[in-house]
Amino acid sequence: MRMTRHSTRKPEALNRHEAAMTVLVAIPVFNEFDYVDDVLNAVCRYSDNILVVDDGSTDGTSGLLKKHTNVEVISHKVNAGYGQSLIDAFSFACRHKFDWVITIDCDCQHEPSYIPCFCSEIHKDDADIISGSRYLRKTPLGMTRPPVDRVSINRRITSMLNQSLPIALTDAFCGFKAYRTESICKIRLTEKGYGLPLQLWIQASRAGLRIREIPVPLIYHDPKRKFCGSLEDPRKRMDYYVEIIERELLHNVDQSAAEAFHS
Repeated sequence: MRMTRHSTRKPEALNRHEAAMTVLVAIPVFNEFDYVDDVLNAVCRYSDNILVVDDGSTDGTSGLLKKHTNVEVISHKVNAGYGQSLIDAFSFACRHKFDWVITIDCDCQHEPSYIPCFCSEIHKDDADIISGSRYLRKTPLGMTRPPVDRVSINRRITSMLNQSLPIALTDAFCGFKAYRTESICKIRLTEKGYGLPLQLWIQASRAGLRIREIPVPLIYHDPKRKFCGSLEDPRKRMDYYVEIIERELLHNVDQSAAEAFHS
């Protein structure tokens, strides 16, 4: 892992507007050449504190990042996984004493203009994790909908978590979240892949962290967008998620949702 500082300012001094509450916006990136410029330009309107975790991009994304002199960049030499990118972002926020971390994906499926909404919720000081949910509001007509298998898996995995834990989620996988740094750094996250959110929910619940959801838009530009490797197969992806849940709970979960999906 390599960190490139594209700014001469120290991370602790990046936020000049809210001395009492420092918020880092962290963006995991892997091969987002088509989107990274637009996303960073938009995020810069709402935050002075931006971290990009470049997860071994090979499509020219790394070159584009060099133009953005107002962001911090952590670079993985090889692709380490979405979960590892988030773990590195949390560690960065902890080391540099940010109070909160807002995570936002770099595929234009999250609207940066909602960053102030998260900041407003942060200042209510009644939660440790504020998670965006794409399903708290109805999707407007005409919007491109995500593939059916992704919606189905999300719904079934979310139901599994709600049945197994004292939480009430509507969207287990939305990457648009705000985390209280002190709280998130107390739990031990190790899942390097796309299943990290499931490990997160279980450990956060057991640690007694306060969890709230807020509505965010459901945006899906590219229905052909793929997962890496074997996870492109919906059945294998479902099995992978169930395995993480069972591993973290230390017991088998109700298999009806997984069996229904496979059938």
